Amino acid sequence: MADTKEMKVMEKQAVAIPAEQTKPGPVFTPNVDIFETEQAITLLVDMPGVKTDDLNVDLRDDTLTLTGDVSPDVGAPGEKIFVEYETGRYYRQFSLSEVIAQEKIDAKLRDGVLRLTLPKVEKATPRRIAVQAG
Repeated sequence: MADTKEMKVMEKQAVAIPAEQTKPGPVFTPNVDIFETEQAITLLVDMPGVKTDDLNVDLRDDTLTLTGDVSPDVGAPGEKIFVEYETGRYYRQFSLSEVIAQEKIDAKLRDGVLRLTLPKVEKATPRRIAVQAG
């Protein structure tokens, strides 16, 4: 496995509420599983209830920012008696290193899971060099 310093989660930063939130509601940090191969790093981000139109994946200044909004389900008939599923916004940031080929990042959303594939640049990909006799 390669050096774990290639990608790290940004630490939480204190931000004044008016500067951070532009709409009411809670902000959630989605759970993320990270896998690495010699060719790429894959992130699986849990964002249940987020639709493709409400998802934003932004790459700026080597920072990958994920935001997704979950709207309340207003289609259910009757009065709410008990609700466990909270709606709001998902927000998570990652700092990318120079080993990621940023122009080749791929994102797919399926069944509430965002799959981000972050290919490594060719020079960061290990390879075997053939040795010739003579």
